[in-house]
Amino acid sequence: MTKKRFNASVLPRMRAFAGRLIARGDAVLVGLSGGADSVCLLHFLRYLAREKHFALAAVHVNHGLRGKDALADQRFCKTLCKELDIPFFGEKVNVKKLAKELDLSPEHAARKARYEAFLKAARAWGATKLALGHHLDDQAETVLLNLLRGTKAKGLAGIPVRRALDKNVEIIRPLLCVTRAETEEYLCQNGLSCVTDKTNTDDAFTRNWVRGTLLPMLETKQPQIRAHLALVSQDMAALLEKIK
Repeated sequence: MTKKRFNASVLPRMRAFAGRLIARGDAVLVGLSGGADSVCLLHFLRYLAREKHFALAAVHVNHGLRGKDALADQRFCKTLCKELDIPFFGEKVNVKKLAKELDLSPEHAARKARYEAFLKAARAWGATKLALGHHLDDQAETVLLNLLRGTKAKGLAGIPVRRALDKNVEIIRPLLCVTRAETEEYLCQNGLSCVTDKTNTDDAFTRNWVRGTLLPMLETKQPQIRAHLALVSQDMAALLEKIK
């Protein structure tokens, strides 16, 4: 896709979607892993912040699980924020210790620790919004994952576009309107680099199997399966909102 076509087809969609989630005067903290989605989100919100006049900062969480690779990711995020002139917060957590203390899987312990670190940084900086880089493909994967595990209607709604982190901070997901391929194209069009977490390809994690095996298999029968699953989640979320 040429830059002209990308700017004409994708950017307006991103601007309109994010515009419904962020208001003038907000203080938006971006969860920055260093992956393509979060780098895309940070760079895009930096551009949008100039237009909508909101404050922007980033937080990176080192889970203490990948040694030198994790430290390299943290350095990458810190350097990126310096280059973009964006305040940076680095948080380190001990997932192994938390998993043992609470008898959780490493995956669930990492999520719990990550959100606690996000909240700590949000409170320290005075954030009103925590922006996370989940995209349309993540939504499709989540709906399938919930179906595999067994779910009620709420599970079919997938990842919420917005929800409260606490009484003062709201989680928002401005990239749920774009695909993984579109976030990667955004990086390409803007000359941006990112880091890759090798554990994202390990099929020992069910989500990775859904991403790398199940969804591609379903696409051989229905090429639009990701978009269809995202629409199911959108419709279900709207229905659940009406009956609250």
